[in-house]
Parts: sequence; C-alpha cells; structure tokens
Amino acid sequence: MRVVLFLMVALTLALPGAAQQAEPVIESEDPAPVLQVIDAVESGITLDELMWVSRPIVVFADTDRDPRFQEQLDMLLDRPGPLIERDVVVIFDADPDARSPVRLALRPRGFSMVIVQRDGHVALRKPHPWDVREITRAIDNLPMRIEEMGLSQ
Repeated sequence: MRVVLFLMVALTLALPGAAQQAEPVIESEDPAPVLQVIDAVESGITLDELMWVSRPIVVFADTDRDPRFQEQLDMLLDRPGPLIERDVVVIFDADPDARSPVRLALRPRGFSMVIVQRDGHVALRKPHPWDVREITRAIDNLPMRIEEMGLSQ
C-alpha cells in the first residue's frame, strides 16, 4: 500500500502544476522500507550492479498492455512486505526494441517473470504470473536464502 501511495505521489508531482498543490513531505527518523521498482529501459541498470546487494525479480513483456505483465506487477505491489524482507528489487521491461542490458542478459520471450539470485544466477523463470506467496516460497527454498536464514537465527 505504501508503494502504491508513493507511486501515486510521484506521479502526481510529475503532472504540470502539481508542485504548487503538493503537501510538504514530513520525514520521520525511521522511514518504512519501500519496495524498489526499476524500469530497466529508462534506468539502464544491469544485473551486475545488484549482485550481492539485492535479489532481483525481473518482469518482462513485449508490451506494457500485456495483461499478464500488469497482473504480475499488481501482485508484487500489493504485498511488498515479504519481498522487502528478502531484499527483493523489482525490475520491469516491456519494450523489447529498447534492448535494455537486463533484457540482453536474460533473453526472455514474451511474458516472463525471472527470479535472480544474489550471485547473479537465474534461480527461476516462469511464463505466467506468480503471486507473492509462491515467489517467497521459491526464494526461501534457494540454498543462498536458506544459508541467510540460518545465519540470522
């Protein structure tokens, strides 16, 4: 919900004339973590930049009008908490013609949801949307995640 609110505020501020109407932002000392959502095309981000820092979930489609693409992003944004706990960063790319570095590295065909491990290796590819519960179960069964959980206990 916070991510959606954040995105709505960001979109509102991007509209012409919105800067005059915007309420001042009051920063708290302990801001709540926010799920990072990155446009692969606009940012030019690479998977190497996230290696050992985050656990990318990459959502691909040939167009942003693909209902599976919208459904997957909606599911991820609806329940960001479990993803934030697992250091997930969501990257999306719905423009195959732009040939983003992430698209070139993972070479998807049509819609695809890809979970990438912290070490940069692909853990899982799915040709249909998955909900956060399925994604977190898959992440929690990865050897690197099991090791993380063992070290934190």
